[in-house]
Amino acid sequence: MKARHILRCLTALLIVACCALAAEACPGCKEQIAGDPAAYNIARGYFWSILFMLSMPILIFTGMGSYFYWEVRRAYAREALEQAAVVVEQPASQS
Repeated sequence: MKARHILRCLTALLIVACCALAAEACPGCKEQIAGDPAAYNIARGYFWSILFMLSMPILIFTGMGSYFYWEVRRAYAREALEQAAVVVEQPASQS
C-alpha cells in the first residue's frame, strides 16, 4: 500500500517535471524574447505588474485586519482603565 502511494507520487512528480518546459512561458513571450533580446524588459515588466497586482489583496486585508486588531486592543485597554477607575472610586465615595 505504501509502495503504491510512493509510486503514484513519483509518477505525478515526473509528469510535472516533463511539463515544466511547456509551462515556462507563453509561446508569444518565449518567441518574442528569443527573437529580440530588448523585449526581455517587456516580459519583466509584465512579471512585476502581475506580482504587484497579486500582492494588493493580501496587503489590503492584512492592513485592515491589523487596524481592527489594534482598535480592539485599544478598546480592551480603555475598558480595563475604566474598570480600575471605578474600583478606586467606590471605596472613596462610601466613606
